[in-house]
Amino acid sequence: MSIHPSAIIDERATLAEDVTIGPFVVIEGPVKIGAGTEIKASAVITGHTTIGERCTIFSHAVIGEVPQDKNFHGEESYVAVGDDCILREGVTIHRGTGEGTTTTIGDRCFLMSNAHVGHNCTVGEDCILISGCLLGGHVTVGDRAVISGNTALHQFVRIGKMAMLGGVAPIVQDVPPYALTNHDGHVVGINVVGLKRAGFSSEERGEIKEAYRLMYRESLPLGQVIAMLTQNPCSDVLQPLVDFLDGSNRGIVKGSMRRRRAA
Repeated sequence: MSIHPSAIIDERATLAEDVTIGPFVVIEGPVKIGAGTEIKASAVITGHTTIGERCTIFSHAVIGEVPQDKNFHGEESYVAVGDDCILREGVTIHRGTGEGTTTTIGDRCFLMSNAHVGHNCTVGEDCILISGCLLGGHVTVGDRAVISGNTALHQFVRIGKMAMLGGVAPIVQDVPPYALTNHDGHVVGINVVGLKRAGFSSEERGEIKEAYRLMYRESLPLGQVIAMLTQNPCSDVLQPLVDFLDGSNRGIVKGSMRRRRAA
């Protein structure tokens, strides 16, 4: 274990034997830090926060602070960060509002500088949150999604697996799995590059493309789209999309008008 003498470590904290703690780090409360994790200079980790193994937390990140929520009244709540995560400079992750609730970051996530994850959010595995993006409270982000720089997500919004959101976009409704959005937060197609990198075959990509044609080119009601997609047993690639659409409370983001006129 390597702990810089200027670091302040709460006696209630539990640190694995091989963690590295840099200068002026503050660890306050019953924090748990897993093996092989490095906390760089001036980071703050507080509250009932668990950091997984082999993570790197950069300078001035603040993990586990109380939520920016008037409904929070000091109840015991949590932050859980998975294994192999990278949290760059100035990242903030707030604990949940509500007794026993948790803000969760999955394994192998990369949160770039000044990304913010609000209270009660759930971020899946292998996600990338690019600099300056903002997740309001209760946001859910599916596995392998990419949130581009300075994009702001309204509270309770859901982002489907492998969606890629354009930069500086306001996201106020759910973004389905595999979708690609522009800077206005509107769907312009599917995340072809991400699907290829994930090993989706041309046939599977074709199924997804056809589903998106029904959703965004045919101007059909969402219920009718779901019915058409479920006329036959769904494939493994379409079932997550159908489940996502069927569970939407805020509605699904619109398609780009430019793409509609060009169709």
